[in-house]
Amino acid sequence: MRHAPWHSEHRAARLERKFERFEERIERRRGQRFNGPHALPIAVFLALVQVFGTRAAAYGSTAEALDQAGYLLLVAGPAALLFRRKLPLFALAGALAATVAYFAHPYPNGPGFLAAIVAVFGALSAGFRWLTWLAVTAAYTVYVILALPRTSTQHLVVVGVWCLIIAVFGEAARVRGMRYSQMARDRAHQEALARAEEEKARKEQQRRQASDERLLIARELHDVIGHHLSLINVQAGVGLHLMDEQPEQARVALSAIKHASAEALRETRAVLAGLNPGEAAPRTPAPGLHDLERLAGEARGAGLPVTLDTVGTPRTLPPQLDRAAYRIVQEALTNVRRHAGPEATATVIVAYAPRELTLTVTDDGTAAPAGEDGNGIAGMRHRAATFGGSVEAGPREDGGFEVRATIPLSEEETT
Repeated sequence: MRHAPWHSEHRAARLERKFERFEERIERRRGQRFNGPHALPIAVFLALVQVFGTRAAAYGSTAEALDQAGYLLLVAGPAALLFRRKLPLFALAGALAATVAYFAHPYPNGPGFLAAIVAVFGALSAGFRWLTWLAVTAAYTVYVILALPRTSTQHLVVVGVWCLIIAVFGEAARVRGMRYSQMARDRAHQEALARAEEEKARKEQQRRQASDERLLIARELHDVIGHHLSLINVQAGVGLHLMDEQPEQARVALSAIKHASAEALRETRAVLAGLNPGEAAPRTPAPGLHDLERLAGEARGAGLPVTLDTVGTPRTLPPQLDRAAYRIVQEALTNVRRHAGPEATATVIVAYAPRELTLTVTDDGTAAPAGEDGNGIAGMRHRAATFGGSVEAGPREDGGFEVRATIPLSEEETT
């Protein structure tokens, strides 16, 4: 089964492949600080330095004058460096051979060894340690054999020491290059881990948001369906009871059932419209505290006398808070119809304070109220807690049940 791009295992596999490719590039380019794209200019520069430096050193020297072969050897070493990017060992062999051949002849001393030094550093940095040491040793041995008849032992020792120093400095450069490469890999690894953590946090945040949205939709559907089905159930019972004796009253009950079912369908469509952004927005606004009179009328039509009272100056609230307040009152009245008994009455008080909104729904019923673990009360508490509020629900001392929701209002919501 093919995993989605955001799947954790798929993401880990992608990161692992990226690390492997990065390490392969590092290994291929390890220490190739001299193997950049400007090989030709560097080779020309070294050739000029070796040729003109040697000519300058030749003034006043008793050595054999430079001839065509000498110039060719001075240029051959830098020319071999043109291949050091793809063939570092070939460049090393060419530069060392040209250098040994030049200094084995009685040509003037000078900077004719620079190309060999660059080639040694490049081969060591490319990772060819033992082959480089072997090539340097072989070149020095050939030089000793060729130059021994006309060169003092002291000079040969000095040349050997310098070869050793150059090789040691090349090893140091190689180690330093490896250290920088490791640091680069570690940094890339840390950055990749940081990006993975950020991606994980973002996915987790999206998951939580989706979960919160699903919970909100579930609570909306619970309130809408529970309220309207309760009305339909009551009106259906009234209609069945009055169908034979008072058919006109039964007609009123059926009309109330039709209205309640239409409202249930409308509000359900409005809630589910959020699941599909491609659907048209609901034509009617979301319910709020301005619809409490209609809600109370529906409850009265279902046989529950409801008294609606407002304390303080009503004000416009944010849509989300306004809808949550309406759903709290709606659920409280639904619980009254279900649990307070047929003779109960309800009172709804909406109190606007400077920094607080209080919703109080009480009834004088005698039946057992809804349990504390019911979904209705838990849903009301969740809605209030979303805005930093709380809900207290419990039996009253003089009988009945009371639900009190307190929601704080911010400065922007009170202006």
